[in-house]
Amino acid sequence: MSYDLIIKNGTVIDGTGAFRRRADIAVKNGKVAEIGKVTEGAAQTIDASDLIVSPGFVDPHTHYDAQICWDPLVSCTSWHGVTTVVMGNCGVGIAPCKPAAREVAAWDLVNVEAIPFEALAKGISWEWETFPEFIAAAERRGAGINLAFLAPLTPFRHYVLGDESMEREATPDETTRVAELLREAVDAGAFGFSTTTLPQHIGYQGRPLACRLASTDELRAYANVLRDAGRGAIEVALTRRAGRISEDEEGLLEFLLDESERPVTWLAMASRPDKPEASADTLRRLDPLIKRGGVPQVLCKPFVIQMDLRNPFSFADMELWGPVFNQPLERQKEFYRNLEFRGAFREELKRPHLFQGRWNRVEVLEVASLALKQYERKTVAEVADQRHQDPLDTFFDLARSRTISTSSTRCNSITRKEFSG
Repeated sequence: MSYDLIIKNGTVIDGTGAFRRRADIAVKNGKVAEIGKVTEGAAQTIDASDLIVSPGFVDPHTHYDAQICWDPLVSCTSWHGVTTVVMGNCGVGIAPCKPAAREVAAWDLVNVEAIPFEALAKGISWEWETFPEFIAAAERRGAGINLAFLAPLTPFRHYVLGDESMEREATPDETTRVAELLREAVDAGAFGFSTTTLPQHIGYQGRPLACRLASTDELRAYANVLRDAGRGAIEVALTRRAGRISEDEEGLLEFLLDESERPVTWLAMASRPDKPEASADTLRRLDPLIKRGGVPQVLCKPFVIQMDLRNPFSFADMELWGPVFNQPLERQKEFYRNLEFRGAFREELKRPHLFQGRWNRVEVLEVASLALKQYERKTVAEVADQRHQDPLDTFFDLARSRTISTSSTRCNSITRKEFSG
């Protein structure tokens, strides 16, 4: 028997939990035909000595919805050995989308994922209006790795409700229409749909991301689409506190499992140095739902957020920051120099939020001004001490400092916030 491809002498890790072993792998008609000592010939042979040979890695949580328009290699994910990416997570995406709503869809991605608007404006090809057309456009362009699509609930609601999707629940007729569009998306190949409950997930002009306003009746109808189809899954950004899930969040997870009769994957479990048992306790408590298909997404490394004050996502769960989003640069700087705004932010940091004002863990990563170069790789607390200044004021003053190029469209300082899981 002659094979199409033989990968010889590799160290095979097959993903089953079995120990690694040295073996050859033979491929015929696109499928693994033999693993072991292959003696037959092949049209192509690859020597994998000193290399690992394994099944492809799937990244279940990405936001490459726009990037696939201009980056067929889906970098840098493909560089790391990932062979399949799932996009459309957290209820945010760019399809379906009417031409008049393209700016809204783009700004939703800016606010939730910190993708520069300028990149989206230049890079999104807008070859589609409906979700099936979006998938078809991706297939026509081609990609270096496999693409899998979740149907993000926000653009579906906006497609039917318009701007009111960011203000209210859908009517029964509107709910039916959204459900029909989701069914159409699943029929076209969507792997399910996604949504979010997180307050820091805000949309265009600082308004709530449209999917966050979906009522219980809406979610029931959308989950029933997957139940009736007998396929697909739901992804939901659920946990407002790291390593914990509240009673209402647990109730929503159970509700989605009941109504969809499909797997529901939820964000996110992470370790907490201040409460080392919190995650384990949560997983034990939710074990009955996990066994039913409520699959937690687990952070496997320390969580680092890179932020700049052009897109202050880390503060999006604070109401006073809503008006700051999607504003011209000079208008944002007015907020940051305003003493009342700073005072309100200072007070808000006394309450639980994603960002808790630990300035000793916020590092200045990059500056655009030579005058500020000395502060790179220092924490805001260290810079404040050096400048004999309050850390919060230091944070804003660094961002407001003039850049070398007056045409720059970003604030000067980019800071990095590190969380231990």
